[in-house]
Amino acid sequence: MRYSFHPEARLEFTEATMYYVEKSPSLGAAFYSEMEDAIKKIVENPELYRIIDEDVRRCLTKRFPYAVLYTIEDNYILLLAIMHCSRKPSYWKHRITPRSSSRTTHTPSSPR
Repeated sequence: MRYSFHPEARLEFTEATMYYVEKSPSLGAAFYSEMEDAIKKIVENPELYRIIDEDVRRCLTKRFPYAVLYTIEDNYILLLAIMHCSRKPSYWKHRITPRSSSRTTHTPSSPR
């Protein structure tokens, strides 16, 4: 199954990766790798993770205080947020809208 980032989730992913890269390139690579692994697990078994709000599911990462919030659409997975777990839990809810043209399909690229 394909996946797509909500534009704000893509930005969160990029900003978090860069934050860790600035701390340490190896830490940035570890964060990126862990997020890739989480997304891969979601794609392989989208119904594995529990529903936290309506149709929104949450996959927690192991090493970093982040969660991937997503919905299962007709033929793809929509990644709604790459959420730091200390953020206000509902900040991303405005991202849940009927299917829109602002969604683009992406595959993460490695940080440099």
